[in-house]
Amino acid sequence: MKKFPFLTISFKNHYVNFLIVLMLLVVASCAVLGVNMITTSSVINGVYYSGNEDSNKISLMINVYWGTEYLDGMLEILDKYDVKTTFFVGGTWAVKESDMLEKIYESGHEIGNHGYSHKDQDKLSREQNQKEILMTHNIVDELLGFEMNLFAPPSGAYSKTTVEVASELGYQTIMWTRDTIDWRDKDADLIYSRAVKDAKGGDLVLMHPTEKTLEALERIILTLQEKGLKITTVSDNLSAEVE
Repeated sequence: MKKFPFLTISFKNHYVNFLIVLMLLVVASCAVLGVNMITTSSVINGVYYSGNEDSNKISLMINVYWGTEYLDGMLEILDKYDVKTTFFVGGTWAVKESDMLEKIYESGHEIGNHGYSHKDQDKLSREQNQKEILMTHNIVDELLGFEMNLFAPPSGAYSKTTVEVASELGYQTIMWTRDTIDWRDKDADLIYSRAVKDAKGGDLVLMHPTEKTLEALERIILTLQEKGLKITTVSDNLSAEVE
């Protein structure tokens, strides 16, 4: 049978071109969808819904605007098990409870920004979004000498503008993987179950300083550690490092 080398060459060239186009499409899709090519974090439109899913890291992200009376107990339990995690604080709370804020920080925990007055940021203008984030940033910087770079939108409400403004101010926008809904369901067993059931590396577990969260916290920590998960800060959870 007569061979046609030029056909083979042409086929190879088309095949190589196809692979290049396919790779470019994958990269472009990742950019549009916010997929992190370095770690397998769940990132959608620039918003983090999980940390590094290839790791054994998990974070208890504690949002604080109220519940100060339960924080001493929570800090004692976290310290008992040498756990460091992230507290996202509201600006109005930080002003009123500066001593507690300092205690959290000096205990080695990470501090994140939770807006100034717990407004739904998806309903705010660009200027209002900036004000909510920046006011809290400046308050914490003044009180602790620490510049935050993680922003958790109050009530999980954000818009494209919110994410853009946060990024312009040097912030990553953080949501959550699993929600204990502890502010609504005052049931320690339910809070525990929501925190630990099918827990996996990269999870961001949302909770608040409530009486029943405090009651469930030790069990949550012990169970997550028994699963071989390392409870850590959100920043560490987002990192590419795998332990």
